[in-house]
This record gives sequence, C-alpha cells and structure tokens, in this order.
Amino acid sequence: MTKVFIAAKIPDKAYNTLTHAGIDVQVYAGSGLIQKAALRTAVTDIDVLITALSTQVDQEIIDAAPKLKLIANYGAGFNNIDAAYARTKNIAVTNTPFVSTDSTAELTVGLILAVSRRIVAGDQLMQTQGFDGWAPLFFLGHQVSGKTLGIIGMGQIGQGVAKRMRGFGMHILYYQRQPLAPELEKELGATYTDFDNLIQTADYVTIHVPLVPATKHLINAATFKQMKSSSFFINAARGPIVDEKALAQAIKAKEIAGAALDVYEHEPDVEPELKHLPNVVLEPHIGNATIEARDAMAAIVADNTIAIAQNKQPKYIVN
Repeated sequence: MTKVFIAAKIPDKAYNTLTHAGIDVQVYAGSGLIQKAALRTAVTDIDVLITALSTQVDQEIIDAAPKLKLIANYGAGFNNIDAAYARTKNIAVTNTPFVSTDSTAELTVGLILAVSRRIVAGDQLMQTQGFDGWAPLFFLGHQVSGKTLGIIGMGQIGQGVAKRMRGFGMHILYYQRQPLAPELEKELGATYTDFDNLIQTADYVTIHVPLVPATKHLINAATFKQMKSSSFFINAARGPIVDEKALAQAIKAKEIAGAALDVYEHEPDVEPELKHLPNVVLEPHIGNATIEARDAMAAIVADNTIAIAQNKQPKYIVN
C-alpha cells in the first residue's frame, strides 16, 4: 500500500480523495509549521510527501526517505524543495500551478487599490479614533484610472492582473525576456518595453516572476532610484525578489510613494522599518488564500499521489 505523509494541514478534499483511493495517509497533527526533526522522522517509510511551500525539503530530508517517489508541493512555487537533488534520486517534484492565477491576480488588484486609496489606513482610523466628517483635503489618495501599470513577468498571473486593471482604465506596460504574441498583447491592451523604461515610466510596478537565482534582488536600491517619486511598488510573487531593506529606505527617502506586499524576503519575518510606514500595506501571504484555489490545489496533490500509486506519471513535474 502506498504511504503518504501530509506535512501541513490542507483542505479535507485531499485527505478524503486519498483515503477513498485506499492510500495510507498520515497527517501532521501538531500546531504551527512542522519542525525539521519531526519531518525527518515522519518521512522514513513513506512513498509520497505532500508539503506546503513554507516547509523546507532539503537533502537531509530527502536522504531520510529511501522509499520516496514523489514530493508534491502544495503551492505554485517550489523553491522550498531541493528539486535538483530529488531528481538525482529519481524522485519527482510537482507543484500546483494555474489554479492560483485568479486568486493571486485578484489580490494584486486589491493591493493596488488599497495602497492607492489608503484603504487599510482608513479602516485603522475608523476602528480607533474615528474622524470629524467629510472635508475637501482629508485623507486624499490617488485614483488609478489613467495611470500606467508596469507588470514585470507576464505569465498567467501577470496577464490576469493586466485584464483586470485594464478595466480600471490603466495603461499597461510589461517586461519579460520575450514579448507575448501580438494578438495576445492586443487582447490585454499591453505594450512590451524594456526593464529600465518600465521602471522609469510606470506609476505602479508589480512583480510576477518566479524566484530563481537570476531574479533574487531583481528589485533593489538602484531600481527604486529609477522609479518616479509618485510611484507605488507591489509584490505578490516571492519576497527575495526584492531587497526589503532597500525598499524601506526608498520609501523613507521618498524615492517612491509607497508599497503593498504580500510576500517577504525573510518570511515570515518582515523588515521592521516597513511596519511603521503609513504608506505601506502588508498582508500575510494570502495571494491564493481562497477556498476555491486551495481546494483546487488539494485536488492536484491528491491526484498526483494517486498517479504514483498507480505507476502513472503525475502532472506538473518541475524537475
């Protein structure tokens, strides 16, 4: 019988699907994230490890699991797994792409609006001291209509953001290594440009690239110095793409107008200086935190596990 260990609490959909398929399922029952020692012990006699992207699966963990055939990451990213080393052991690594697209694109839209219209700060004001009433110059923000949105990385999520923000009347610029097909550019109302022009031109810059060695600190002190002082920076991709200390300094120095973040360089820790800036919106990594997306992710890891149990190839192998 195929044995599976689920290293984090995920929707019941996965557990129910697996048990119905006759698979032996063990689930981490502790509180918080599983510790490395507990994970190392748990994997010694399993065929499949289902793990959240918040848990590191390194060589030590892989070596502790001699029967392991699949590491099914519950998340679109997989930088928490040593996928290259897993490949040398003939262990497949899979992720859950595409199903997070709408949820993450929607959150990005929310971040743009929140930092533009000071929505979070307004809520905090009303939850505490309140206000004296409407006044012409009170609590002014910025409208996004007519502004330029710069999207770095025009994959599925980047395209999802473009579709939505075009509806807000924004002009869309984008940059990635290769331009999209002309017909898709037309559909999205997006214009391809180089990195420097996007950074220098956009009123809002949003990141939607994967975390790989080439993108670590892609956005840094030099980048912020190129941006307009009235521009806003948004990151709902991966934290280490951005030099977080440089971001805090850029906002304090008024090199940019503000930022909205859902991910962090040293997650779950946040650069302390960012916590005390009024023109910063911080969210607790909730990009795909919708019931719909998380259930779809659960279905993928369960189906991939069943595929391994049936000696079939799982979907979305990343190594």
